[in-house]
Amino acid sequence: MIRINLLPFRAARKKENVRRQISMFLLTFALVIIAVIYYNVMLNSKIKSMETRNKDTRVQIAKYEKINKEIETIKKKLDQLNQKIKVIETLDSNRKDAVKLLESMTQLIVPERMWLTSLDAKGDNIAITGVALDERTIADFMIKLQQAYSNVTLKSLKQTEIKSKSLNLKNFSMTLAKMQPKPAASEKVKKS
Repeated sequence: MIRINLLPFRAARKKENVRRQISMFLLTFALVIIAVIYYNVMLNSKIKSMETRNKDTRVQIAKYEKINKEIETIKKKLDQLNQKIKVIETLDSNRKDAVKLLESMTQLIVPERMWLTSLDAKGDNIAITGVALDERTIADFMIKLQQAYSNVTLKSLKQTEIKSKSLNLKNFSMTLAKMQPKPAASEKVKKS
């Protein structure tokens, strides 16, 4: 019988299998390392693009913050101007009111029988002080005032004697409130 020695063939086969496994392991390891490096490069490029985008956004935010600050200063100036306009309108209307008040008082006093010494208007309240020849003159003045104003109240009435001319004058002070203007008859007809 012929004997064949297969041992070197099996050993060579084992070495070939080991070599194949090692080469497969090294190839797989190399592929994993290449994949990790590729993934790392991709992440780094995304990070860089996000950082540049972030810088651009911050630059835009800084630009818009400057614009917002300018808008705020403009709004403050506009509010100040609106307040000044309101004050001017109030002063203008009050100026006209003072003229109207003085005109109405000159029409309501009893001529050559009384004189006003003080007229103080604050808001809707008016304080009047004056001198009259007698109580009847003061009463007539109060009746005229009640037709144009409301809450006419006599605060004080004092007699003052002027000895050099032998006159007895009456010092008075009163308060009253401005009335709201009544609508004219033509306005009442239009509303109906």
